[in-house]
Amino acid sequence: MAQEFAAFSKEEHDGRMARARALMREQKYACCIVVAPENLYYLGGYESWVSVNSPQALIFTADETEPTLILRNVDLSLALETSWVRDIRTYHLHTENFAARVAGILEEKGVTDGRVAIELQSYALPYSLGRELAAATAPIQLVDATVTLGDLRLAKSAREMRYIEQAATFTNIGLKAARQALKPGVTEIGLAAAIEGALRHAGSDYWAIPTELASGKRTPGGHGAPREKPIEPGDLVHIEFAGVSNRYHTTALQTLSLGDPGPRAKELYEIGLQSLRAGIAAVKPGVPVSAAEEASLVPLRKHGLEHTAMMRFGYGIGIAYPPIWLETLQISRGFDRKFETGMVFVLHSCLELVEEGIGIVQGGTYALTESGPRMLVGAGDSPLVIA
Repeated sequence: MAQEFAAFSKEEHDGRMARARALMREQKYACCIVVAPENLYYLGGYESWVSVNSPQALIFTADETEPTLILRNVDLSLALETSWVRDIRTYHLHTENFAARVAGILEEKGVTDGRVAIELQSYALPYSLGRELAAATAPIQLVDATVTLGDLRLAKSAREMRYIEQAATFTNIGLKAARQALKPGVTEIGLAAAIEGALRHAGSDYWAIPTELASGKRTPGGHGAPREKPIEPGDLVHIEFAGVSNRYHTTALQTLSLGDPGPRAKELYEIGLQSLRAGIAAVKPGVPVSAAEEASLVPLRKHGLEHTAMMRFGYGIGIAYPPIWLETLQISRGFDRKFETGMVFVLHSCLELVEEGIGIVQGGTYALTESGPRMLVGAGDSPLVIA
């Protein structure tokens, strides 16, 4: 059964580990404790969602010695299915102390002090576990490396792009199902069921964030879950969901209308498209990410609607596990990172008019090439679809 379901070659993982170790030497880390499932998969090939309820870690130093993977004993077979790591240790939940086991592994590797990298911002590391690890490993200094490790994943390899393209195929199938299922009498939950069923039947893996779907006066809720609410004639419908291949996500966003939504909704939809076009036009290799969001706001300012843009213009996407599918790349004001070829990200315009009960969200997933962003999936810059 060894590595029967591995998504990448040992050689690709070796290259990733080499880059991680180079960063460790550059930033003077004595060791790295990887806890986020996205990085466990990216670096160690271990494909499992269970970090959300059972601590797991990949521990390695900056040299070429064998890394150590520690996980719950009941999940050992999952690691054997996908991971190239040979030194796998297990513990029994509640009867063995995970933090003490980690400290013991660090001592085996000769790490008893200095700076040790760990993703302090990961949901896989709750405050209580962080405190236990800090106490068990003292006088070691646990240093936040969430961005450092996450940024390793931003530029996608050829193999990763094949999975992303496959995920986009699934997502487009979900979009088609949404347009076909939007009929009088359907509920929000019913429409979500049509989307999710189409994704699964097409071959999609499970997604990291539940389908977001809201209609009518609920559309200004940017992250609304579908309810048992009938979609009425004239309602706008905001949908956001992802297709997944080998844990690589692509997200589709679209605002649809069941029948004629009226002149105000149409006007706002067109302004949203102007915002999306302006932001996308600013996305180029070497340009600061903040420039894209700034450009997207220019059309909104002309209409006095800047205050309705409540979401960032975009974010990186790729490997993901519940509860999020965002990578460390933030396409927003306040960030000085620059766009690079090989990045994959979600871009969207957003207008949330709570007082008018109208919300417009439009965009999709894009890959950055030398000539600019290429849309992989989504509604993007397209006319309002009226079912």
